[in-house]
Amino acid sequence: MNDPLVERYAHGADALGNAIAGLTREELNALPVPGTWSIQQIVLHLMDSDLISSDRMKRVIAEENPTLIGFDESAFARGLFYEALDAGLAADLFAKNRRLTAEILRRVPDEAFDRFGTHSERGRVTLTQLVQGMVDHLERHLRFLREKRRLLGKPL
Repeated sequence: MNDPLVERYAHGADALGNAIAGLTREELNALPVPGTWSIQQIVLHLMDSDLISSDRMKRVIAEENPTLIGFDESAFARGLFYEALDAGLAADLFAKNRRLTAEILRRVPDEAFDRFGTHSERGRVTLTQLVQGMVDHLERHLRFLREKRRLLGKPL
């Protein structure tokens, strides 16, 4: 039932590293669209979001109706030195976390995808919704990233 969704989730593991291949630090931190995040900030945001979401998925699998705490993505971007960190390392961590989480998701029975937690901002969220949300999140941000690359004269 959830095999295609889990495989879409797993398939995204290398997408981030591939999307930043060949970019310099200056290009990663450039702002080709003023008032939006740089490619670097997108990469670090995706890594942090995926780590947080992986934790949420695991808690929904293992615990009864866990509380899932929201986070302020803008505060993370401002306060966690996104512009100075290693984007390649972040993309590698993203890939490894996706692969490991996908292994867990492949092992749980189909009925586990109906399990839920209570998100502090969104209310009841099922495992299926968490996985689908991260598939969609990556695809959306990769579109932004590709457009920024194009504007920098570095299309994929």
